[in-house]
Amino acid sequence: MKRVLIIEDLPAAREWLAESVHLAFPTSQIDMAADCAGARDALDRQWPGMALIDLGLPDGDGTRLIAWIKSRHPATLCIVASTFADDTHIFPALRAGADGYFTKDQGRAELARLLTEIADGQPPLSPDVARRLMAYFQHEDQPEAPLSERETEVLRLIGKGYSSTEVGRLLGITRNTAAGYVKDIYRKLGISSRAEAALKAAEFGLLR
Repeated sequence: MKRVLIIEDLPAAREWLAESVHLAFPTSQIDMAADCAGARDALDRQWPGMALIDLGLPDGDGTRLIAWIKSRHPATLCIVASTFADDTHIFPALRAGADGYFTKDQGRAELARLLTEIADGQPPLSPDVARRLMAYFQHEDQPEAPLSERETEVLRLIGKGYSSTEVGRLLGITRNTAAGYVKDIYRKLGISSRAEAALKAAEFGLLR
């Protein structure tokens, strides 16, 4: 990695990032910018191989800066360095073209390892961000149960092995009412046994 641009408004964070970059790429030229305007000035002079970008910059959104860089120089690896690891920050940044995303709670050695792996084309996410993505897509991949809220609760309980009598007691309804819910659930899901009900409950993520 011949040249790395660090875009970060906090001096301490810039220093930490620079030290990590030096560990990862000892011979690289490191440039720094404290805001979007400074970053664009630096980019106008020369495109780096990698840009480390904070999302909350004083004069703009780092996500838009990523999109701007990628539209002009797709070869630059845009890596987010953020304090946030939630959906509202991760997914817009990745959609804008970010090549990697890590949070600022990494140690210098760990961050250097991540940067080296990103440069080598390996998975470009810190562990907490990777876990967040996995949880999101696991949730997205689950089919939605075509059931009412009460039917969903009944399915969860029978999926765990409770009888209609026990379901009625737990939900404060009669056994006959619980059995009626079970009948409706079977009809809606096209199943005919408790084993199938347990499989459906697991498929819908109700047994976690």
